[in-house]
Amino acid sequence: MDLWQALALALLQGLTEFLPISSSAHLILVPILTGWQDQGLAFDVMVHVGTLVAVLCYFRIELKVMVREWLASLGGRGPLTPDARLTWAVLLGTIPAALAGLLAKDFIGQHLRSPLVIAGATILFGLLLWWADRRGSRSRDEHTITWFDVLFVGLSQALALIPGTSRSGITITAALLVGFNRQAAARYSFLLSIPIIALAGGWETVGLLRAAASVTSWTPLLAGALASGLAAYACIHFFLKLLARISMLPFVLYRLVLGVMLLFFAS
Repeated sequence: MDLWQALALALLQGLTEFLPISSSAHLILVPILTGWQDQGLAFDVMVHVGTLVAVLCYFRIELKVMVREWLASLGGRGPLTPDARLTWAVLLGTIPAALAGLLAKDFIGQHLRSPLVIAGATILFGLLLWWADRRGSRSRDEHTITWFDVLFVGLSQALALIPGTSRSGITITAALLVGFNRQAAARYSFLLSIPIIALAGGWETVGLLRAAASVTSWTPLLAGALASGLAAYACIHFFLKLLARISMLPFVLYRLVLGVMLLFFAS
């Protein structure tokens, strides 16, 4: 993999990780259109590192308050404040997806990674996002989260294991359905990404360490990590600002076009 290919794929990963448009759909379409080979495990690890650093940096102030108040609430040393409850919501909301990933990883890899499945999921969950955006009351923020919300959004995040669903897309959809406003739904989705990206990156790192000798050049990998991190940071910033002015419809339409393209190339 050369430097320009690494930069292109890293920018794509950084953007699609947090937009509700399905990173897996893009990552299967790009090789079809360009003829590029699979980027490899080492590259996957590095772009995960980049996106994780981006979300940690962007929410660094909020995370500092959340962790401090969560620690104070442990053992009854302090009240369960909205920020402490939000920290619990992020941690507990990760469990369904983590368990589903451990139990269903092999099945998904063998049976659900076809272009037809990814195209169908891209279209179906895009339409569900549109319905949730129209139906939801958009009257709450993430600090009003309840344990039912945590369970509902957490179980929904497990569906993101189906390629084409989009982790950010399905969690934003679920949060909209329980009444979050668009920006709150996106913020909770981004916070939920922290443990799940860390877990996925850690799992991939284990595989990378077992095959460390296969890494022949670190330059594309480091460039990929930097590019994915910068793209992810910019994506979070501008997406949250954009949601103050527009609905989810442009992203829904984009998903429909992308799904149709996948169907065309898969046929």
